[in-house]
Amino acid sequence: MRRRRQLQQAPQALTEQGEEMYLISIRPVYAYQIFRATKRFELRRNVIGRIPEGAVMVVYASGNVRAIIGEFRVGKVIEGTAEEVWKQVLAEKDHGIRGDAWRYIKGAEKAMALEVVNPVLYPRKVTLEEIRRIIPGWNPPLSYKVLREGEPVYELVIKRLRRLAGLE
Repeated sequence: MRRRRQLQQAPQALTEQGEEMYLISIRPVYAYQIFRATKRFELRRNVIGRIPEGAVMVVYASGNVRAIIGEFRVGKVIEGTAEEVWKQVLAEKDHGIRGDAWRYIKGAEKAMALEVVNPVLYPRKVTLEEIRRIIPGWNPPLSYKVLREGEPVYELVIKRLRRLAGLE
């Protein structure tokens, strides 16, 4: 009888303070609203898994920017149907969410809003082209993904950006 080898995942990447880290793709207009502190909640639709309060979200700005540009810490996490999340976010003071965001989450069975706390724009962005020079074939997540120890984008790009920003 042949034994199956179980694939073991590398441990999740953690900050020096022990917070979990994720890589999240955000359209440039919304990403820069986060770093200008005009958008206090980031919305996600059809989510799988939970992002805990205190987690660090490393931001990949998609669209015409196509670069890792900064990070923010997650404050409050609101989860539920699109309607439930929308109502709770709009009840928050200075939420920074515009009406066009409803079109994005409308109809989602499960939605999530992440409160943006302490956004930090890195001193330098790292473009998709630069990343692919050192990690051929790398693609950013469509929504978000867990960052893991030993993962090339974490070890070769994100750790260095965090050091440059004085975060490690």
